[in-house]
Amino acid sequence: MGHPDAECGVLVVNDKRIAHLNGTFRGITAPTDVLAFAMQEGPGVEWVPHLLGDVVISAERALSQAQERGHSLASELCFLLVHGLLHLLGWEDTTEAGRRKMLRAQKRIVRHIFPDGVDNCRTRERPKAHIAR
Repeated sequence: MGHPDAECGVLVVNDKRIAHLNGTFRGITAPTDVLAFAMQEGPGVEWVPHLLGDVVISAERALSQAQERGHSLASELCFLLVHGLLHLLGWEDTTEAGRRKMLRAQKRIVRHIFPDGVDNCRTRERPKAHIAR
């Protein structure tokens, strides 16, 4: 995504918590699926040039959307995380053209990270710890 040393925080919450955050920061008193809080905007960005910001995901919204769309919770969470990361990088989806462009980018990024699909990813086996006796 062009920022190899970047960091971001990820928080998974319930609908009540994300509705509170949505109301506080966007004036919308309802739950949403994902919020992004960019740290690369405004005064003080020079203090943390590697910190993109925070992505907050509603687990309840993610589960509901996964069921509606007929895919796994893992797929939906991955998709929402990429969506939030794109917002941290300055992408916007306030117009129909912006939404389409962002959706294409999300799909491309998820396919790049998980070429066999999120549900088919295999983690590398960790070596077993050896205890000296």
